[in-house]
Amino acid sequence: MEHEAVKGATRRRAARRGGTRTLWRRIREPLAQSSFVKNFIASLFAWFLRLIRITSPLVEGSTQVAGGACAHLEPGIIALWHGQHLLTPAYYPKGRPLVAMVSRSADAELQALMIEKFGIEAVRGSGGRNSSRHLDKGGAKALIALKKSLITGKNVAMIADIPNGTPRDAGLGIVLLARLSGRPILPSAIATSRRKVLEKSWDKTTINLPFGRSAVIVGPPVFVPADADDAEMERKRQEVTASLNAATAEAYRLVDGGK
Repeated sequence: MEHEAVKGATRRRAARRGGTRTLWRRIREPLAQSSFVKNFIASLFAWFLRLIRITSPLVEGSTQVAGGACAHLEPGIIALWHGQHLLTPAYYPKGRPLVAMVSRSADAELQALMIEKFGIEAVRGSGGRNSSRHLDKGGAKALIALKKSLITGKNVAMIADIPNGTPRDAGLGIVLLARLSGRPILPSAIATSRRKVLEKSWDKTTINLPFGRSAVIVGPPVFVPADADDAEMERKRQEVTASLNAATAEAYRLVDGGK
């Protein structure tokens, strides 16, 4: 009798879980299509990033994402790694125009809405790519838009590694943009002492937390000649990878106490 009671309770719990999942599936799609809900969530994200910036003072040795020592290199192409780029809107200097490439995926729509709340313009596309000759239509349009932004004097921000590819290994898209525009790539990294790393994510996405220390590092610029051939493009791709990894390592070294 007791065994039957346990089985009955188990079935009831499973039914409740199934009912909850069914209910969530019914409301998830309308929520995802709601402009109000998406804007509300984007506003919460923006507020959280501002909280991190306010409560996480920069440590000695930090540089600026734009302006300051980098001013003579602008307009430039700010290069960032996937999963390490989330704080950029909060640390980018106010009043300096910035256009950022954001993935065309549905998940990235919230990110596009969020950065716009910081006055940053979003261009949707994917510019990583293993080959500078094989950009898809959306990626090509995005690179053209970023090039036009650079021509008008705006800085641009771009994720250097390829979505779901090898993390922290630059693709050729950002190198191609530098070649086409004649503007330097600025390898950049932002880190906080309080953080949570999502170890199971492909890029080990870092969720930054408030009430710690922060650091910003901009590495040596990478210039790509207008006449760079395939071999030179590959060398520059490797240079971007090395410089961006060095900037990232230095940012984490600073916030972790200079170890």
